[in-house]
Amino acid sequence: MVIATSCTLALGGCDSFPAGSASVGGADSAPISTGGGGLRLQAGDKLKVSVFGEDKLSGEYEIDPAGYVSLPLAGTVQAAGLTKLELEQALTKKFRSEQYLRNAKVTVDIANFRPFYVLGEVEKPGKYPYESGLNVVSAVAVAGGNTYRSSLSRVLIQRAGEHGFKEYPFSPNVFVFPGDLIRVPERYF
Repeated sequence: MVIATSCTLALGGCDSFPAGSASVGGADSAPISTGGGGLRLQAGDKLKVSVFGEDKLSGEYEIDPAGYVSLPLAGTVQAAGLTKLELEQALTKKFRSEQYLRNAKVTVDIANFRPFYVLGEVEKPGKYPYESGLNVVSAVAVAGGNTYRSSLSRVLIQRAGEHGFKEYPFSPNVFVFPGDLIRVPERYF
C-alpha cells in the first residue's frame, strides 16, 4: 500500500503545473451565462432576431468578420462585444431613432455559436460545434478522447480574442467558450 501511494505521488509530479499557471476557480473557469448576462457576441455567431409584429424584419443574421450585423431598416449595427441584452437595446434604439417603428420590441437569440477547436494529443483533432455548458473534459471527449501520450492533468486554452495559450487544469471545472482553441499537450514521462 505504501509503495503504491509513493509511486502515484511520484508519477503525479511528472506532469504538474508550473508556478503562475491558471488555477481552478479563477475568472476564466467560471461558467458564463448564455442568457442576457456575460457571454459576449463575436464575429461568426448566428443570431435569430425577432421584431414583434414585423415578420419581414425578423430572421437569422450572422455577425460579419468586422463585428457588425446588417438588418433591413436598421442598417449595419455593431454586435461584436455586446451581450444579447445590449444588442436588443441597440436594435430597439436604432429602429426608434430612424422613425421606422415607434414601439419596437426586439428579441435576440443565438441560433449558432462559433465553433471551438481541439488540437494536440486527442484522437480526432478538429473543429466542433459549441454547446452551452461545455467544459474541457467534455470537449476532449467530443474530439475522441485523449491519446496514450496526452497529459491528464493540464490543458492549454486560447480564448477568442486573446493572444497566446494559458494553462488550465484538465478538469470539468474549466469551461469552454465559443471560439476557444484547446490544445492537449503531451505528458512528461
